[in-house]
Amino acid sequence: MQAAIVTIAQQKGGAGKTTLAIQLATAMRQAGRSVAVVDIDPQGSLTAWVRLREHEARDAAELRFSMVGGWRLGVELDRLKREVERIVVDSPPHAESDAKGAIKAADLVLVPCQPSPLDIWASKGTLDIAMNEGRRHALVLNRVPPRGRSYEEALQSLAERGYAALSARLGNRQAFVASLGRGLGVVESEPRSAAADEVRALLAEVEAALA
Repeated sequence: MQAAIVTIAQQKGGAGKTTLAIQLATAMRQAGRSVAVVDIDPQGSLTAWVRLREHEARDAAELRFSMVGGWRLGVELDRLKREVERIVVDSPPHAESDAKGAIKAADLVLVPCQPSPLDIWASKGTLDIAMNEGRRHALVLNRVPPRGRSYEEALQSLAERGYAALSARLGNRQAFVASLGRGLGVVESEPRSAAADEVRALLAEVEAALA
């Protein structure tokens, strides 16, 4: 079993960290991986989704779950790496020590970012931490609208700064919101949707980066 840790990190709030963590973890599980999700964000959004999943989505594939922080994070990640193939960590916003610890432990750091120059600029702190720790990292454009001026400006901003971004992007789709409200990922709730296709494309890139 080759265990790998994917940390979802972003100092800027409201970027869609928990959404990305959930969609990626459920896609990994559907693809046959054993998966754990770890919530180290005090807001507990991932924890709330897991509780909803336990009560409302009884037929959904099992995900291991931990809510942990501080010095216990490293111990918990070491334990989970012996038990599952993939660990997805939802980290807190801001440059907190827990977030830095999760980045340092990661095999891959994904930084969700809405497609606007301001959001891309605000991602610099998180990208710098990943770079300084020597972690593989990439931006994931999230809530992407149909192509327009703002989207093109965001792509230009990425190119100007030389930031690495995955080709797969998650659109601004109601299907993502609806799946979370049912304790599911979109690959489970609407497997034939464009949203599910986007998540599977994202997973393919992530798995290639972890190979």
